[in-house]
Amino acid sequence: MARALRDATAHTARASRAKSPIENAILWPSFLTPRLNMTLKLIRSSLIAFLLGSFIAPLSAAELRAGPMAGASYMRGAKLWMQASGPAKAVIEYWDTEKPKDILRTAPISLKEDEDFVGQFTIGLLEPGRTYGYRVKLDGREAKVPQSLIFRTQALWQWRGNAPDWKLAFGSCAYTNEAAYDRPGKPYGGPPETMRIYDSIAAQKPDMMLWGGDYLYLREADWDHEAGLRYRWKRDRGIPEVQNLLRTGHHFAIWDDHEYGPNDANSSYPLKGDALKLFKRYFANPSYGLPETPGTFGNFTFNDAEIFLTDNRYHRDSDRLIAEDKSMLGAAQLRWLKNALLASVSPVKIVVVGTQMTNAANTYYEGWNNFPKERADFFKFLVDHKIDGVILLSGDQHYTVLLKNERAGTYPLYELTCSALTSGGHSDDSASKANADVVPDTFTAPRNFCTLDFTGPGKDRKLTIRSFSAEGKKFWEKEIQVSALQSPK
Repeated sequence: MARALRDATAHTARASRAKSPIENAILWPSFLTPRLNMTLKLIRSSLIAFLLGSFIAPLSAAELRAGPMAGASYMRGAKLWMQASGPAKAVIEYWDTEKPKDILRTAPISLKEDEDFVGQFTIGLLEPGRTYGYRVKLDGREAKVPQSLIFRTQALWQWRGNAPDWKLAFGSCAYTNEAAYDRPGKPYGGPPETMRIYDSIAAQKPDMMLWGGDYLYLREADWDHEAGLRYRWKRDRGIPEVQNLLRTGHHFAIWDDHEYGPNDANSSYPLKGDALKLFKRYFANPSYGLPETPGTFGNFTFNDAEIFLTDNRYHRDSDRLIAEDKSMLGAAQLRWLKNALLASVSPVKIVVVGTQMTNAANTYYEGWNNFPKERADFFKFLVDHKIDGVILLSGDQHYTVLLKNERAGTYPLYELTCSALTSGGHSDDSASKANADVVPDTFTAPRNFCTLDFTGPGKDRKLTIRSFSAEGKKFWEKEIQVSALQSPK
């Protein structure tokens, strides 16, 4: 009897352990027990899914890889650029900094692998002369950055008052070391501290950063395949040292040979279509070329200046071609440039080319001096049509210099060449140093960047040009009165 009682008790205990706490607490009708078990299983599955979504998913979610970066700035709009580490739905939230509670949102865009997870947003129906804060959200989560993000719309100053004071930063030839693909020997991009130049530029708080060509350097292992081009763009855009600058001001760019293709590449480069696609992917210029003429060229206004970005690669003949009609810009682009200058009403007109334009003493690098007929035609056009306020900007030379080209019967033509940002410098060009057009004390061999400050009201408007070291120390400073850039009436 005692053994039977123990067996019955043990059976009851096992049955009790097999049931859930809820079942033991409540006497359920037997026909409901299977439904209860099913409900408990669903609850358990939902809880596991919630925990996975809360803790595991964020570990693999896309993060901000590069940027964000403000590009084109209009009176009532702007372009913004960013890149993520993987696929995501991206949204920009933005607000007038004087009305921070009135938050607006862009439509979401899908960041895709075949586009390097790059997103470009065009925002419209803003108000002129306003400052907007913004943030990036990836799959609903804010992408945190250490800087306060802003972009600005262009002021509506015409017929109302003086143009705003503003600052343009400029530089070219940015080489980032990568030992696996660099040529043997001393790193061409200098020691690690060379990269501080980007923070030095950001510290100037420029309203515009203008990249004057050779933004990156394709290597031998890059330029023979589209995948290599993509690799170089993605790698160099993502370097940590440049992110602070990318988030400062509005960025615009031209290209030269090194982000286009091999050294001194011309219109024969077979991957130029892929190169153009990538340039358009990684910069947010207002426009690129014309419907019938591909390229990176375009023009836009920024306060009281109009900027004319040229493409000196896509349509370029070789500098060594022996032909009277050889061209650096191509006939269609040159005609566009002339018509655009004639249409401009801006007091200052900045023409940007990847290689030097006025330096007749140049014997070492490519330059417009190797296309004498085309260059002479353009310079004659400027005089014949009395195009006022022209300033030339160029890069490529691996030194910085301000040239002053005196012209009979009209104002002098200034050309600022600013190079190099991080690539190796070049100080042995004795002919260029001795050029009579060199403004005294402006020849600069060490790595550097330049700024152009537009200040003063009306007829007292002036342009102050400065060159700075990688550490932000000023090398030199020169002033040009905008009123001195006028053709005789």
